[in-house]
Amino acid sequence: MIKTLFLVLLTTALINNVVLSQFLGICPFLGVSKNVKTAAGMGGAVVFVITIASAVTNLLYTFVIEKLNITFLNTIIFILVIAALVQLIELFLKKFVPKLHQSLGVYLPLITTNCAVLGVALTNVQEDNNFITALITGIGTAIGFAVAIIILAGIREKTENNDIPKAFRGTPAVLLTACLMAIAFYGFNVLA
Repeated sequence: MIKTLFLVLLTTALINNVVLSQFLGICPFLGVSKNVKTAAGMGGAVVFVITIASAVTNLLYTFVIEKLNITFLNTIIFILVIAALVQLIELFLKKFVPKLHQSLGVYLPLITTNCAVLGVALTNVQEDNNFITALITGIGTAIGFAVAIIILAGIREKTENNDIPKAFRGTPAVLLTACLMAIAFYGFNVLA
């Protein structure tokens, strides 16, 4: 059981990285990766939201949605849960870490519509994961997102002042970097 859960964690974090192989959560991945500190803050917020959302949506699905036979409302219910969690984290950051709250700006409320968060909740339902597996899937996915955004931010900081041809400056350079990261993460397939 522990070995299986470890493999789920490893697979969701590295092999099936939510950003680099599933292409979910691209907006905050590209938008908040300008410096490592902000990227780490966003990664932490996403870790919290995805982990808690995975647990709560799994419990809701198992004990309410299935019992009431309202599975057609999965997406709406999951979005409401995610929005509530994001509001909680936004209030927490605003009160206790105002600089991080300000630096995340519009991207913090965008976690509500971050398809990575909703994607994990829906994947857990589709794969009929039990509570522990759903929680580990959420943690692994969130860690994978955080690792990817922090690596991209580090690369962007290091290459910010490089002599890049004009046509590749800005977004093209970021997209090429993300592409190379996806290729590098593809190498983790040998672990599966």
